[in-house]
Amino acid sequence: MKDLTIRIVTPDDLLACHTIEANCFPAPEAALTTSLRTRIEEYPEGFLVAELGGKVVGQINSGSTHKEDITDEAFKQLIGHDPDGRNMVVFSLSVHPKFQHRGIGGKLMDEFINMAREMGKSTVKLLCKHDLIPFYARHGFHDDGLSASAHGGAQWHAMTLPL
Repeated sequence: MKDLTIRIVTPDDLLACHTIEANCFPAPEAALTTSLRTRIEEYPEGFLVAELGGKVVGQINSGSTHKEDITDEAFKQLIGHDPDGRNMVVFSLSVHPKFQHRGIGGKLMDEFINMAREMGKSTVKLLCKHDLIPFYARHGFHDDGLSASAHGGAQWHAMTLPL
C-alpha cells in the first residue's frame, strides 16, 4: 500500500485514535479518551499510527515494564510504566473497520516490533482474544495460554514475542 505512512503519534491524533478504538472494541473493552491521552502524552515513542491519504486509520499503543504479569488494569493508565522496562506491552492494535483486511494491522505490528528491537526491549507482550491468536502467531508470538485478565468481561490469551 504505497500511500500508507506509519509514524509516531502526535497529540492531534487523539480524536482519530479514540474513534478507531470505539469502532473496534465493545465499550467495556475500549480505551477511554483519558487513557489514550495519557499514552500519547507520556509514552509517544510506544504509540504508532497508520495514515492513509492523510487520515489516521489505525493505531498500536503500549507501555513498558520489567514485570512479567501484564494483567494489571492500572498499567493501561501507565501506572507502573517504566520507559526502560525490558517488556513492551501492547494495549491496543486496531484498524478502523472501513480499512481492515488490507494488511494495515500487520504493517503496524511489524513496525512496532522493529521499533521495540531498536529500543533494546527483550520481549513484546500482549493480551488477545482467541480468534486473534493466528494473526499474532504469524508475527512470531507464542500463546502463553489463558490470562488471568477479565478486562471488559472477556477471556484473554497472553502472548509473547521474544526479541
